[in-house]
Amino acid sequence: MPKLDTHAGIDWTACELIEQVPGKVSGRPVVRGTRIMPDGIVNSFNMGSTIEDIHEDWPSLSVAQIKRLIEFAHANREQLNP
Repeated sequence: MPKLDTHAGIDWTACELIEQVPGKVSGRPVVRGTRIMPDGIVNSFNMGSTIEDIHEDWPSLSVAQIKRLIEFAHANREQLNP
């Protein structure tokens, strides 16, 4: 999977793994059922962490969830900058 810059802003609302709940992490997008912000996952990957490293850091997420967040961010980034 190629690396990408999430500073351009990813619209996480279309990702099925994400929820935004008022009062939960100030209403920011988080992985459903957690307080984990997806940008942290993607930024770790972009900085060179492997999916296995990320899974060790956030063991409550499955490898499949981590891969999906990274794939979603990549696809969303491509739409922002065709």
